[in-house]
Amino acid sequence: MLFFVGLGLYGADDVSVRGMSLIRDANYIYLEGYTSLLMGASPDMLSKRYQKPIHVLGREDVEIHPDTLIKQAKTHNVVFLTGGDPMVSTTHADLRIRAAQEGVQTEIIHGASISSAVCGLSGLQNYRFGKSCSIPFPYRNWMPRTPVDTIEQNRTHDLHTLVYLDIQPKRYMQIHEAIDILITLYETADPPLCMPELYIGIARAGSDEPEVYAGNLAQILSHDFGSPLHILIVPASLHHIEQEYLMTFAHLLP
Repeated sequence: MLFFVGLGLYGADDVSVRGMSLIRDANYIYLEGYTSLLMGASPDMLSKRYQKPIHVLGREDVEIHPDTLIKQAKTHNVVFLTGGDPMVSTTHADLRIRAAQEGVQTEIIHGASISSAVCGLSGLQNYRFGKSCSIPFPYRNWMPRTPVDTIEQNRTHDLHTLVYLDIQPKRYMQIHEAIDILITLYETADPPLCMPELYIGIARAGSDEPEVYAGNLAQILSHDFGSPLHILIVPASLHHIEQEYLMTFAHLLP
């Protein structure tokens, strides 16, 4: 059987009791290491915490060559670990489909996800979020316009935008880097576009000391968010409760 176990947001102890039980009883344990990372726990730390060897998988291992994993799950209990919630990523849904097509039973053990955690940390109401987007690191000065298109479409409908920041091996996009990219995209837009006035940055969600800060362009660029992982929100108009929450917990000026 193949179990998809979400590890939560930050550390080795964020996994659910049900997930921990399955990890300890598993014959094989794999950790997906490319869509999300636990900044508070390395694979070695997880292995020691769970007292089991953990095999780290890259994108090709999951998307192109999952045959060994699926074959093992036909006769053994296999746990597939992911940061956050297992089914937030399309690549994990594809793996579950492929396992089912091979006659392998599957089960999902959900974990805390950044997509819901940002609501609690920022105070923004979850039903007011529109489509999310990602900002990748530029490649040879090439930057896709998708983030601006998504933000502007959401603004048209007065919806907040959750902006995921690029994760690469040993390189994690920071909020000020994402803002710099947005500035370039807005300045080169045709026809010209006005940048949003308010931004909310969140760092280290799920840790003991998350950083949440809301401000205008100059304020957000000058603020030190500290170590990764970072994520960005471009809010629409604020409900008075949202505004009060940000003033209380995210340093938003009146």
